[in-house]
Amino acid sequence: MYGNFIYFIVVLLIYSTYYPPESPNLGPVETLGIFLLGVGILAISTRASFHALFRKIEIKGTLGLHGVFDRLFNRQAVLAIIIFAINIYVLNLKFYFTTIPLFSGSPTLTALLFIGLFVGYLAVIWAGAYESYKNLFQTELSRRSYVLSNISFNLPIILPWLLISTAIDIINILPFPAPKRLLATPEGQLIFFSLFLAALVVIAPSLIKIFWQCRPLPHGTKRRRIEEICERAALKYNNILKWPIFEGKLMTAGVMGLIKRFRYILVTESLLQVLNDEEIDAVMAHEIGHIKKKHLLFYLVFFLGFIVLSYAVLDLILYAILYSNLSFPSAHDTRFQQVTMTSMPLTIAMVCMFLIYFRYIFGYFMRNCERQADLYAFNLLGNSRGLISSLEKIADHSGRSHDRPSWHHFSIRRRIDFLKSCEADRSMIARHDRKLRRSIMVFMGGLLCTGYVGYAINFGEMGKTLNKRFLQKALVKELERNPQNSRLYGLLGAIYYQEKAYPEAIEAYERAIELAPRDPETLNNLAWLYATCEQVRYREPVKAIVYARYAAAIKPVPHILDTLAESYYANGLHEKAITTIKEALVMQPKDTAYYKSQLRKFERAAGHQGLPGNNEHE
Repeated sequence: MYGNFIYFIVVLLIYSTYYPPESPNLGPVETLGIFLLGVGILAISTRASFHALFRKIEIKGTLGLHGVFDRLFNRQAVLAIIIFAINIYVLNLKFYFTTIPLFSGSPTLTALLFIGLFVGYLAVIWAGAYESYKNLFQTELSRRSYVLSNISFNLPIILPWLLISTAIDIINILPFPAPKRLLATPEGQLIFFSLFLAALVVIAPSLIKIFWQCRPLPHGTKRRRIEEICERAALKYNNILKWPIFEGKLMTAGVMGLIKRFRYILVTESLLQVLNDEEIDAVMAHEIGHIKKKHLLFYLVFFLGFIVLSYAVLDLILYAILYSNLSFPSAHDTRFQQVTMTSMPLTIAMVCMFLIYFRYIFGYFMRNCERQADLYAFNLLGNSRGLISSLEKIADHSGRSHDRPSWHHFSIRRRIDFLKSCEADRSMIARHDRKLRRSIMVFMGGLLCTGYVGYAINFGEMGKTLNKRFLQKALVKELERNPQNSRLYGLLGAIYYQEKAYPEAIEAYERAIELAPRDPETLNNLAWLYATCEQVRYREPVKAIVYARYAAAIKPVPHILDTLAESYYANGLHEKAITTIKEALVMQPKDTAYYKSQLRKFERAAGHQGLPGNNEHE
């Protein structure tokens, strides 16, 4: 499940970081043809790969081939992700569906459709792998049950995203402006996602047991045994459930839920049949250890940490992509639009960050949390005998090698060897607890630093500076492609003006006016610079009047009239400045206090008695 979790999140990142172009890259016929070709490649390659494995199983038996099965599935899953990315970036399937009213009005529905497409790709792999799976694991599970069990097993992975996205859609539909304003801000989004995810984690177990069709474990010897070990560990829970995943033939158990009311103990029929009482005690004690050591709470913090990390570094990634001039050579040689090509590096960077964060950092913590749960069972039961024998039975029953590790578990052999070492030296238990505790403290410290960086980028001066640099670079790059766009020159001039790069601002404004002589806003901006520039050598009062008069003739609105009045004032024409600013005041501008302060300034300069009111604010 953990591997599929990574696959689904990668797919969500590919989908969510893609920005559809204004028109598709390919025509409908080409799009459909390439789409069907991708499905065919996945189906044929899956069938061929697993058929070859099936032949090996028939000839050599199952020994050593469980790892081959997993590697084949992972390889085909990666191929499915690549095909999904082609559907998004090359075929622009998202564009086609956003033009349909049903989907354009509900982003969640559109996203769910594409997640369903990826589930369909995985279903193709599961169906193609079935015969090998059946022989490898010696199961009578039908192909249909195998595929459906895999789908239902993985549905909870997308449950948080689905509920959060649905909640956002509902907020956007309802006629209440406050929640919409909250979601329109970065800090509001962070607060919303964090609180919603925290609430979801509390109630999710009740929803997951419905997805998995869990039922209460019947009263009897096995249930009483589990109840006794829970009582011994002082664990409170809602119920003990039979987990029918893969028709109960998968040997596994689990505990889910942070609080008693929504906490459930899960156990499969196969595990209850194969393990003896002592071994069941050990497995349950291990699962209880995750609750007692607060691993689930830490996992929640870890997930929230990724939100904080994404929040902090997303803009930095965008800046890095922009400043490195990262592009794909084919962007100039194909029909692919620039918006598609520029979003590719962002997607790749986010996926890489996610893989590093979960595969390696989270993997480290998961492996050591599993070890800590083993040690909790050891302490609770007083020995590791039952846990060691249960690990050996589970490995033998599943046919997996004792030496085969995974990214989220140590190998069976390493777990057993460590337990035996702890039998000989129990101080190793405390040492491991200290190691994990220190690792968590380092992680939390890094998370706090990351959160601070995110705050500085989004709300501090660093963020303002980076945003200006980002926009400036974007405008320069766009002007290289579209040098006749006067609006871009006007925006670039405004950025230069804010950065006090006045020569560059003047050059950009003059170029914009050359391309669009009747743009009142650019005329107004240049006039203001010439009339008020803090560096006196760049002031041109006469030019300021020329540009301001022209702008006011085209668009006589308060802020342009204010520029004209300021230009008159800069030229010593105080009476004209007074008359002009009064015209602006008659229009009842929003910032009336500012315009009145301008009037008092002009009147004092002309020798008039000023209007009563606020202190002068120049």
